[in-house]
Amino acid sequence: MTERIQPSTDYPGYWKFNGEPTLLLGGSVEDNLFQITQVTQHLDLLARVGGNYVRCTMSSRDPGDLWPYAQGDDGLYDLRTFNDAYWQRFYSFLEACLQRNIIVQIELWDRFDFARQPWLDNPYNPKNNSNYSAAESGLKTEIDTHPGQNENRFFYTIPSHDDNLTVRAFQEQYVERLLEIALPFPNVLYCIDNETNGTPAWSEYWARMLLERSKQEERPISITEMWDAHDLRDPQHAHTIDNPHLYAFVDVSQNNHQTGQAHWDNLQAVHKRVKETPRPLNNVKVYGSGEDIYGTAQDAIERFWRNIFAGCASTRFHRPPHGLGLGPMAQKHIQAVRLASERFGFFESLPGEQLLRRRRENQAYCRYTNHAIAVYFTHDDSLVLDTSLLPAACSLQWLDVNEGVWKPLQLLENTGQTALHPPDADTNFVVLTADT
Repeated sequence: MTERIQPSTDYPGYWKFNGEPTLLLGGSVEDNLFQITQVTQHLDLLARVGGNYVRCTMSSRDPGDLWPYAQGDDGLYDLRTFNDAYWQRFYSFLEACLQRNIIVQIELWDRFDFARQPWLDNPYNPKNNSNYSAAESGLKTEIDTHPGQNENRFFYTIPSHDDNLTVRAFQEQYVERLLEIALPFPNVLYCIDNETNGTPAWSEYWARMLLERSKQEERPISITEMWDAHDLRDPQHAHTIDNPHLYAFVDVSQNNHQTGQAHWDNLQAVHKRVKETPRPLNNVKVYGSGEDIYGTAQDAIERFWRNIFAGCASTRFHRPPHGLGLGPMAQKHIQAVRLASERFGFFESLPGEQLLRRRRENQAYCRYTNHAIAVYFTHDDSLVLDTSLLPAACSLQWLDVNEGVWKPLQLLENTGQTALHPPDADTNFVVLTADT
């Protein structure tokens, strides 16, 4: 029987799945992956390159997507009747992921389904269902503002806000149905929203509902929230960081709008905030592709690796065009990080920036254990590494990311410091170990 994913007791900043500490790496062509055709082939590709982590927004706004409710001959949805095909897609997706030991991070509510054109098609829109009118529900039939404005009263139905039972009853029924399918699966993580500007109370209401149901079923789960703010120091993020009884992990994906040293420094600041109750920091989306405003492909690669060296529990390339998805470049770097993790013990390691001499800003990042040091270079120029913690007899090995192979092992006579220079642009990870 597969053991459920949960924070590791030995390494609480990382996940444990099926009894073993697990580093989550991913990339995919879509966020609502359960809705795409040929999903099993996509999952096979991910697993083949060492990936084990996908995002699953419960979203239906793209062409060809199904909505969760049945639609009558009159074109109206009945919110009392579910669309079996939608839920079968979801179940089959979770099953396919479990068969491949892939972890799924679900987002219950995706704000982009509840504004502008998607809202015009959404079953919860009063004009699209036979269950309530605009007057009865208090919901507008048109929302023209960006979903970040959080204008839709759909996100205010909880008792402490509008106490809108007319709509909330259907929301709760929907979440119950989702949990009925998802809770038996041991490979699922839960996030309340995508990039929300909702209130902490909204998030807490659904988090408590999920935790209560999981307790009743005796199936422990881990929950987080994804706030909209790109700055992890924003008060929004404090609600997740400061409430470990609700949120067993912290999704820091929005930090992947940051670049360079600021990206790293923000992650270190969150690690300090959770020091008393260490928890996994997840990156379910890493931005950057060169195709939009969110950064270049090089930005995405650096963010992906920096997340690992910052001690994050997961890192996943965002979908195109906002990220590298599971394209050829993403495949290479997923595979490379997996190879690196098999050679170097990230779980027990500590950040070692102090070991880097003559380091320029954002040039390189370091982690170390009591018998090994790993360095990731963002730029192919040299620096000096303090190797005084290693014995006199050491070995050094570079990883060729492009080819996915290790360069020949080099033996070193350790004098306490070693000059490092990547041999080429595709070889930017090196590990030094005690020569045993």
